[in-house]
Amino acid sequence: MGEVKKRERIAFVTGKLAEFALRRKLDGISAVEGFDYSVEVLPITVAALMTPPWVAKHLQLEPGFDRVVLPGHCRGDLAPVAAAAGTRAVLGPKDLRDLEAWFHRRSAGSESGPPPGYGAYSIEIIAEINHAPQMSPADLLRAAEDLRRDGADVIDVGCDPGSVWDGLGDAVRALRNAGHRVSVDTFEPREMAAAARAGAELILSVNGKTIDAARGLGCAVVIVADEPSSLAGIDRSIAKLADWGVPHRIDPVIEPIGFGFAASLGRYIEARRRFPDVEMMMGVGNLTELTDADSAGINVLLAGFCEEQGIRSVLTTQVINWARSSVRELDLARRLVHHAVQGRILPKHLEPALLLLRDERLREHGRDVLDRLAASLKDPSIRLFAESGEIHAMSSGGYFRDADPFLLFEKLGISDPSHAFYLGIEMQKALTALTLGKNYAQDQSLRWGFLTREEASHLDRKKKRRKPGAGKN
Repeated sequence: MGEVKKRERIAFVTGKLAEFALRRKLDGISAVEGFDYSVEVLPITVAALMTPPWVAKHLQLEPGFDRVVLPGHCRGDLAPVAAAAGTRAVLGPKDLRDLEAWFHRRSAGSESGPPPGYGAYSIEIIAEINHAPQMSPADLLRAAEDLRRDGADVIDVGCDPGSVWDGLGDAVRALRNAGHRVSVDTFEPREMAAAARAGAELILSVNGKTIDAARGLGCAVVIVADEPSSLAGIDRSIAKLADWGVPHRIDPVIEPIGFGFAASLGRYIEARRRFPDVEMMMGVGNLTELTDADSAGINVLLAGFCEEQGIRSVLTTQVINWARSSVRELDLARRLVHHAVQGRILPKHLEPALLLLRDERLREHGRDVLDRLAASLKDPSIRLFAESGEIHAMSSGGYFRDADPFLLFEKLGISDPSHAFYLGIEMQKALTALTLGKNYAQDQSLRWGFLTREEASHLDRKKKRRKPGAGKN
């Protein structure tokens, strides 16, 4: 018979208020994960106010535990805790409602962050600066640097149709001197030549009428069809450029919804079938800029299409407000879809930075836990929760809840202006979480994916003003 695997023994450290909720969580998790546990309740009301030195002083742990788990807010060197406990010390999640996910990540071998090998990509992002001739050189360079910081590989200089920009060569040279790779968006042969001489590596675009301008440029070009909404002439343009030794890629051009969107996707598929070895590009802005929808989901879908079809470059703009972060979205999306397509796995539970509007899952304590917590409070500090369509406020003075934060605030009878200001901010966050389907945790930022703005936590300010254990009874 094989050797029986020893069950892990884990000690979980917490404060008085979280004891019941933690035990309830661990009863279910331990049965699934197969470990034995002990809950060590230290003499402090709020577990988040602990520090490792304070825990080490108050923790009295019997021998035989494999590890001790501290609340995620307990920041600092955990060595004193490990020494006092005689075993290794680790940080758990900041919110005990995340314990299942925390154990799942540990079981998968990745306690935090993406899975091994995640982050590679095959799609190049070309980010266009629209109406570049109208910008000062300094503004052009600033815009290019912002796009590069967000993930752009190539800066596309958008020229104005119907005129010739005499300063294009200088603009391209300035961008090149600043370390940027540069493409230029123009159909004007004189601008093509000036851009190529100044160091542009790609010209967008040529068709059968302007193909001769590509000869001798010394840089790559993008081919579009001679007739809109078709692939007409692309094969002839490919043959000419191949004979001249001009690097090229094709763009069948995606159309907006209502103007041939579905058919244009079909053209990309047909182009890949007809020209299996030719590089391709997609200008995704025709959809993100021209659709009343937040751009992140659209960018992910188009990036997935490009990954499957071997389309290795996308051109994007971020002019309209709802698409203002398209470059960053595409940078995250190209990694997600590459990992999914190459590994043949669903693009799910991999990239939380792209979950902007709603959270991955809702975590709730439940009415029983909230009732017990409210009954156990011995101090006047107000704790806020957002669950089951209502904002919950509790302290030693009572337990109140309401879907309307104004009515709830009236029940609390707050008169101190600074306290009222703080509660107003927190209640607005709670209401936003209820409205959108997000998780609310008092004194923490709502999570908006890569757009999250971390807050200076009121709780962190309190920790600086008081020592652990103060006001614990």
